[in-house]
Amino acid sequence: MEKKSKFIANIFYVETTDEAEEYIKQIKKKYHDAKHNCFAYAIETGNGGIAVKYNDDGEPQGTAGAPILKMILEQGISNILVVVTRYFGGVLLGTGGLVRAYTGATEKALETAKIIEKAPGYEAKIQIEYNYLEPLRYYLEKKNIRIVKIEYLEKIEIIVETLENLSESIQTNYNEKNFEILNYEVIREKFVEI
Repeated sequence: MEKKSKFIANIFYVETTDEAEEYIKQIKKKYHDAKHNCFAYAIETGNGGIAVKYNDDGEPQGTAGAPILKMILEQGISNILVVVTRYFGGVLLGTGGLVRAYTGATEKALETAKIIEKAPGYEAKIQIEYNYLEPLRYYLEKKNIRIVKIEYLEKIEIIVETLENLSESIQTNYNEKNFEILNYEVIREKFVEI
């Protein structure tokens, strides 16, 4: 609360600008009766750059979206969307008061959020025979490779997230690993939790 105005901050992990824009629509729908839904996002573009966007949603220029974005960038966080909703309380805050209020709401939300460190990596599919499931699980656990999903089909298909392309290393040295890979396929490049 700031002079009877109520500020609500929502934070989302996003990987694309389309995903961010969809969350913004959802928040505007959820808080349709609010006076302002101001936002900022910073998203890794994959080529080393960061796509940024902010919006003051009717607040005086530079008093809402820009301070939210500044907080995000100062924290060194990317792939994040912050939307701060304001229910106007009838008292004008002035430009300095607005900047402090939007900065404060963003700061409090970032303090309570769980920040996950991610790095460029891969999502891959591994296919094995049933008798190799436990040795492969053990190997993946030792290498800190996260299993996303296991499908029990004619052969077992395992989706993993890894920081490196395992195509060479996982298919060699059968004697050391006690399992055999039938097929290894990189599905896509993506940011992977460290």
